[in-house]
Amino acid sequence: MANDEFDRAASGASSGGTIPSLTLNDGNAIPQLGLGTWRMDDDVARRCVRHAIGIGYRHIDTASLYRNEVGVGQGIADAIAAGDVAREDLFVTTKIWNDDQRAADTRRAARESLKRLGLDHVDLLLVHWPCPKQGLFAESYGEIMKLRDEGLTRSAGVANFYAEVLDELPEAPAVNQIELHPGLPQNEQVADNARRSVVTQSWAPLGRAKQFGSGPIADIAAELGRTPAQVTLRWHLQRGLVAIPKSADEGRMAENLGVLGFELSDAHLDAIAALADPATRIGGDPRTFGDE
Repeated sequence: MANDEFDRAASGASSGGTIPSLTLNDGNAIPQLGLGTWRMDDDVARRCVRHAIGIGYRHIDTASLYRNEVGVGQGIADAIAAGDVAREDLFVTTKIWNDDQRAADTRRAARESLKRLGLDHVDLLLVHWPCPKQGLFAESYGEIMKLRDEGLTRSAGVANFYAEVLDELPEAPAVNQIELHPGLPQNEQVADNARRSVVTQSWAPLGRAKQFGSGPIADIAAELGRTPAQVTLRWHLQRGLVAIPKSADEGRMAENLGVLGFELSDAHLDAIAALADPATRIGGDPRTFGDE
């Protein structure tokens, strides 16, 4: 993608109204495109979050597990101090790790995350994995609901949940963040989430670029004059999903904003659907992860 295209994408996003949002079941809005920060240390996270906000991102995703909440918070503070954005313009997500699913631990962990972030609230707080053998995910989610009622998070959600464990929650979450990319389209879980009025958020939305070198995504990118990453992110948006691609590269951050301003045809969507392959799963199986 040429530099002038990068500039147009960034300028369009920062001017507001170009990154679409979805309305959650609690009435709050979530931007459909955000920045993931997995495997960034504090210094990298500070730089990347600051830059991302500067070029138009308004949705930042982190977690206590990532050990970079301090850096994420500093990047946010830097952007606010520079006058680039106000806190209310941002959507910030963090997550409760598996060891903290008892109610008291969830509350403590949430407060510790807020302290590290330097924020008085987050916009979305998630139970990171269900860990069904622990039998504590519903307790943790119930405590997040209380934290929401107290104003420490605006929305309550989960990550890596599936139908059977969603059934055990006291109410439908606002968001279910799951591994989702062309190789793992999660059609059944997306439909189940929709039935519950739960927004599906995709982690690893680019599938670590494993299907970019050749095949339908590369062909569609060449046809449209876009990059494989842009085609893949557009696929997420047209499915009504929220995508949080992780990148520490400033050029790729800008490239990902180029998902705006074009559409995939039905034929393109059908070609991408043919890439589904369960063997492309990147993370653990939510039914067993964390129960070892």
